[in-house]
Amino acid sequence: MCGLIGFTIAGDGSFDTSNVARRMLEAIKHRGPDSNGIWKENNSQLILGHARLSILDLSSAGHQPMLSACEQYVISFNGEIYNHLALRKQLEIESKAPRWRGHSDTETLLACFVAWGIKKTLQALVGMFAFALWDRQLQVLTLARDRMGEKPLYWGWSKGVLLFASELKALKEHPSFNNIIDRGALNLFLRHSYIPAPYSIYVGINKLMPAHYVQIPLQGDHDSSLSAQPTAYWSVNDVVENGLANPFVGSADDAINSVEAQLSKSIASQMLADVPLGAFLSGGIDSSTVVALMQAQSDRPISTFTIGFEEGGYNEATHAKAVAKLLGTDHTELYVSSADALSVVPLLPRMYCEPFADASQIPTYLVSQMAKHNVTVALSGDGGDELFGGYNRYLAVSSVWRPMQRVPHFLRNAATGFLRGVPPSRWDKIFEAIKPITPKKFHLSTPGDKARKLADVMAISDGQAFYRQLTSQWSDPASVVINGVEPPTLISTSSAWPTTDNIEHAMMAMDSQMYMPDDILTKVDRAAMAISLETRVPMLDHNMVELAWKMPFEFKIRDGRGKWLLRQVLYRHVPAELIERPKMGFAIPLDQWLRGPLRGWADALLDETRLKFEGFFHPEPIRKMWAEHLSGRKSWHQSLWCVLMFQAWLEENQ
Repeated sequence: MCGLIGFTIAGDGSFDTSNVARRMLEAIKHRGPDSNGIWKENNSQLILGHARLSILDLSSAGHQPMLSACEQYVISFNGEIYNHLALRKQLEIESKAPRWRGHSDTETLLACFVAWGIKKTLQALVGMFAFALWDRQLQVLTLARDRMGEKPLYWGWSKGVLLFASELKALKEHPSFNNIIDRGALNLFLRHSYIPAPYSIYVGINKLMPAHYVQIPLQGDHDSSLSAQPTAYWSVNDVVENGLANPFVGSADDAINSVEAQLSKSIASQMLADVPLGAFLSGGIDSSTVVALMQAQSDRPISTFTIGFEEGGYNEATHAKAVAKLLGTDHTELYVSSADALSVVPLLPRMYCEPFADASQIPTYLVSQMAKHNVTVALSGDGGDELFGGYNRYLAVSSVWRPMQRVPHFLRNAATGFLRGVPPSRWDKIFEAIKPITPKKFHLSTPGDKARKLADVMAISDGQAFYRQLTSQWSDPASVVINGVEPPTLISTSSAWPTTDNIEHAMMAMDSQMYMPDDILTKVDRAAMAISLETRVPMLDHNMVELAWKMPFEFKIRDGRGKWLLRQVLYRHVPAELIERPKMGFAIPLDQWLRGPLRGWADALLDETRLKFEGFFHPEPIRKMWAEHLSGRKSWHQSLWCVLMFQAWLEENQ
């Protein structure tokens, strides 16, 4: 895992370009602490930089930026190409392989570009990546990002200069960077708790969309450079529609065998490393499945890592320990106090280069920090929910939304008033009290929050609107952001949705394209790379994704429970009784912390005078929400966390 930077060279010579490149690399040194390099040559319009975290080929033969054997291309590459040995073999079969200088995947990638061109190479890759490729002959820069969006890449024009990097903090070191906050993106941040691609928090700077590349000519007409637009080389929607049109043929056992075989193959390819490797283990279905299949392919105990919390309702460490013991892994667990977790909060504005408010960022950082003491690479179970129907919102379609469509509007309105009239804390106590006499499927985590969300969606009759409401932290962010107009996103654009057989599948497809890359993968990448830990996500091998979308819906959600196929794979290795419990997620007691140890910090950031002076938010709705939360009448911690994370980021970055 690494970091890359680059920029075009202005003609006025008003600053030392090499010194600027060094400062940009220093800003992302955490992504690549082992070495760094800058590529610049006479008469070139471009500078490339690279910060290296050595994973494959630890020798100098893996140093970047790297020149191709024919010297036509220079690349700065972040990520891992898991099938690079197979690609080398194919090049040799075709008699197109150069004389290899080392065994890095970067060298393989360059050889593929020389032999096959850009698009064909991108379509042949299995991996996670972002790269900048400079064609010295044609004077064309290509920026590209992996299919599912595991690795980040920001790019854009500022004061006539093209800037690009793995993180925004590098771009800010360039003297031409214009740090004007995009209020439309701020609207999106309040709604989603993250800023979806292609937007960023800054005007003029974009995230390259997953599965896209952009080619920017840097000689001749300057307008053609400015107008360069990204092109897709793969599409989740195409995969969804093709998979549903050509479903898996076979029995349930055949389907289980196919998923286990493909996931095992993906995991095997991602266990390739020249440094110590392990896995995160929460004790849930996804991470337990990945660990079980890793251990089945290893002749020695693999390293697994879990953190636990002192608060019993937020602790899954005991379950993870039981799974690790059964599988025979070399397991490390760390119990953290509230003070340990709270100590991470001041680090978040520096860790995340733009506002980000998924509060599970805190435990993600803590488990990454612990794992880094023992390994340099960690595999995770992310992706299982989106591919196999694991999120509660998918289950809510059949348990809430469809039944609601049969209820008259006046009754729905009455139910909405009732749900909103009971404080979330009261709902929590009610569900805790009835837990001993109710089936396990009704044992909900944070029932108060779920009751509030249910109240918000009771009157909705459109499936897409139902999904959007469920995934919104602020339903009307434009009423909070001063002069903010919310721009369109994939999920707010009906034409961007794939054609599917039901709304659950449509929701899963949209989660795979927005929530997963811009929330889940962003969260893990920034938290892990902050301490120079590479993370890999075998569920997101595109071959696994394509297989999952061929599976019938009843193999994903069955009897009111998600991830049926993954469960069956896991039960071949781990008894069901070790796994079956309500979905908890990577939660923290944020609502309690905001009323307790974080109250002073939050009070300062939400001060009315401060909000007015900064000029981004209307203070009134925020102050009202804060008062309601402090009183315990309502639990607004998720919505407030969005505002607080922006405020903290603003304080750090402006």
